[in-house]
Amino acid sequence: MKRPPIALSVKIERWPIAGRFTISRGAKTEAAVVVATLSDGKFSGRGECVPYARYGESVKGVLATIASMTPKFKDGMTRGELQESLPPGAARNALDCALWDLASKRSGKRAWDLADLSEPAPVVTAYTISLDTPDAMAKAAAAAKLPLLKLKLGAPGDPERLRTIRAAVPRATLIADANEGWQPHNLAENLDACAAADVKLVEQPLPAGSDDMLASLDHAIPICADESVHDRNSLAELTEKYDAVNVKLDKAGGLTEAIALATDAKKMGFSVMIGSMVSTSLGVAPALMLVHLAEFVDLDGPLLLARDRSDALQYDGALVHASRAELWG
Repeated sequence: MKRPPIALSVKIERWPIAGRFTISRGAKTEAAVVVATLSDGKFSGRGECVPYARYGESVKGVLATIASMTPKFKDGMTRGELQESLPPGAARNALDCALWDLASKRSGKRAWDLADLSEPAPVVTAYTISLDTPDAMAKAAAAAKLPLLKLKLGAPGDPERLRTIRAAVPRATLIADANEGWQPHNLAENLDACAAADVKLVEQPLPAGSDDMLASLDHAIPICADESVHDRNSLAELTEKYDAVNVKLDKAGGLTEAIALATDAKKMGFSVMIGSMVSTSLGVAPALMLVHLAEFVDLDGPLLLARDRSDALQYDGALVHASRAELWG
C-alpha cells in the first residue's frame, strides 16, 4: 500500500541570548536553530535542532541535509526508516521530533502516550552560569536565586571560581561542567576543588578520546560523559570511565534514539542526565519526555534566551512543566 506523502519544509531561525553564553570553547550571543516542518496536508509537526561545530556540524550544512530528505518524505518516510537514512546528529533530531509531533497531531494523543511513557511531571532543571571571572560567576549565581546551578568551567583558575561561587550560594546544589577543558596535569586539583565545594556531579572533565585515565581514577564525585557519549554505540566504551551520561537529542539524533539510549544506560548502571543545547522551547519540549529516567535535568535553554516562542514551555523559577500540545507533541 502506498503511504501518504509528507511535505517537508526547513528554515533557519536566530534567537538572541540574554547576555552572553560562554564555555571553555568560546562564547555566543545567539542561538542559531534549524526548524523542520512536516505536513500531510491536514496536520503538521515541527522539530528543532541546534547544529554544533564541535561535532563537525554547521547551520547551513544541517539545513542542506534536512532539505535533501524531501524526496524520501514524499514517499511517506517513517521514524524507523529515518534512523537508517541519517546518522545521529542535529539533522536527524529535527526530523525525528517533527515525525513524533506529526503523529501526535494526527492521532490526537500526546507524544508520551504514543511512546508508552509517563506524562512528564514538573521537574527542577539546572540553570547554567557561564564561564567568567570568579566574582562575575559568583554574582550571577547569587542573582539567579535557583536551587540547582550548573557551572561552566574549564579554564585556569577553576578552583578559585568554585570557592567564590560556593561562598556566594551556600545552599545551592552545584554541577560542574568543564566541557573538555581540563587536562591530566590539573585534573586532581580541580576535582579536589569540586569536592571542597560539595559539587554533586562533574561533566566531561577531559577531552573525549583522551579520557582513558578516568578508568583508574579514584573519585568521590560522580563523573558524567557529555562529549564522549552520543548514541547507544557510545556506551560500551564508557563503562569503566564514567558514572553517568548526558543524553541530548541533538547528539543522539532525535527522541527515538534518546529514549533507547537513556533506557540502555540505566540498564548498564549509569546515572542519567537529560540535557539540551541552548535552544527555544520547541527544542527542549521532546527531551522532557525522558525526565522520569534522569537523576539530573538540564533543560534551561529557553531561560538563557532574551525571548522565546509564543507557545513556550512554562517555567516556574527552576520548575519546568511538560509542553502544551500547541508547542509540540
